[in-house]
Amino acid sequence: MVAQKLKILVIGDLMLDKYIWGNAERLSPEAPVPVVKIEEESFSLGGACNVANNLIAMEAMVSIYGVIGNDVEGSLLHDFLVNKGIEAHCYKSNRPTTTKMRIMAAKHQMLRLDKENNMPLESKIYEAMFEDIQGHITTYQCVVLSDYLKGMLEPSFTQRIIKLANSFNIPILCDPKGNDYAKYKDATLLTPNRKEAIDATGITIHNDKTLLEALHKIHKICNVCYPLITLSEEGIAYLDNDLALHKKPTIAREVYDVSGAGDTVIAALALQLAQGQNLEYATQFANAAAAVVIGKVGSATATLQEIQDFLAPKRIIRDTEAKIITDFTHIKDSIGHKKIVFTNGCFDILHYGHVSYLEKARKLGDVLIVGLNSDASVRRLKGKERPINPQDDRAFILASLACVSYVILFDDDTPEALIKQIQPHVLVKGADYANKEIVGAEYAQSVELIEFIEHKSTTNIINKIQQQKH
Repeated sequence: MVAQKLKILVIGDLMLDKYIWGNAERLSPEAPVPVVKIEEESFSLGGACNVANNLIAMEAMVSIYGVIGNDVEGSLLHDFLVNKGIEAHCYKSNRPTTTKMRIMAAKHQMLRLDKENNMPLESKIYEAMFEDIQGHITTYQCVVLSDYLKGMLEPSFTQRIIKLANSFNIPILCDPKGNDYAKYKDATLLTPNRKEAIDATGITIHNDKTLLEALHKIHKICNVCYPLITLSEEGIAYLDNDLALHKKPTIAREVYDVSGAGDTVIAALALQLAQGQNLEYATQFANAAAAVVIGKVGSATATLQEIQDFLAPKRIIRDTEAKIITDFTHIKDSIGHKKIVFTNGCFDILHYGHVSYLEKARKLGDVLIVGLNSDASVRRLKGKERPINPQDDRAFILASLACVSYVILFDDDTPEALIKQIQPHVLVKGADYANKEIVGAEYAQSVELIEFIEHKSTTNIINKIQQQKH
């Protein structure tokens, strides 16, 4: 199905974001507060409207249902939606249009004023809205519930929408808020961030074990098909049909602003599930979409072309190159308290034995750092005919492996200085080091030996090539 023909329904809290831009060059004589001289006003779509806006940028057709007030902001918000090409079903309520007004001076936010009423809506609005949605539900390929706890998605109405979508086998995705996840019972997918998941489950997420526990608890609370948690710079974690932990690491490189990234993620997931894509690809696509928007300033959108460009092979090359570093101090802060696994070697001609060894090493912790002997170091260890492949090629091929987090070249005969600098939680060596002294072991918390796969070695490969030449 072509993305342009997809029609996605968004239901949730409609918001208008208003920005007042100016300069603050003096204090008020009336109180010790700055005086902002207004120079410009601007508006943007917020809340569920931002989800719809993201879907439009991704070339989907979008309908949105929600409430506005009988006020200037409501009229303005409705017109914005229509001008974006969004089919807007804005029901008027006896409440103000939810508006967030930000006072900006010298590009800094000085104050935010919120106009809102988060009580449930009048029952007649829920009934009219449900009747209209019910009459058109079969025209949609996916439904998104965008909940900001502003009164629109109260529990009974939310359950009616979920049951309606399920009765027609239409995927329904929820961006939840608050602690009452039971109201999202039987949805296809939930997308809380780490903090929201902690609040809802009572489980402090600090490693893969607690992350898995939180996902399972979300699954138990609301019987959602695919529990999912967004992890900011760490990417996305989810449970698939096997109920095992799956993680898609982030692919962002430059982070300017995370505003609205959650809206982009759920929009991207909805687009892919509406097309019938599996969850693995959908999360990869969503990660790329998030990487695009957090590279922009302010609540932004990611166009379909931008996401496709981000997923292109040239981007993969850039991401692989970024895993090759010259100094551990460059990544130390970003690793934080994660469990570091370290191993080293020449990895001259990468083969099945190498990859199997590295994958086993990666499972021992959160981050796998590979120390790679430089060309000069390999020559001293292996002779003047080695290495076969130069260090830059060897480093790139290693870094292209999903199990390898970082590659660091070292020029010494042993990696002792590098191990001392990194202080890994786990130092990994081959099983042939049993009963032998292991260089750098005193700087690691533990040492693990991994069996090599028999008859798989660079030397064997080189010998076979030489035999064939003769």
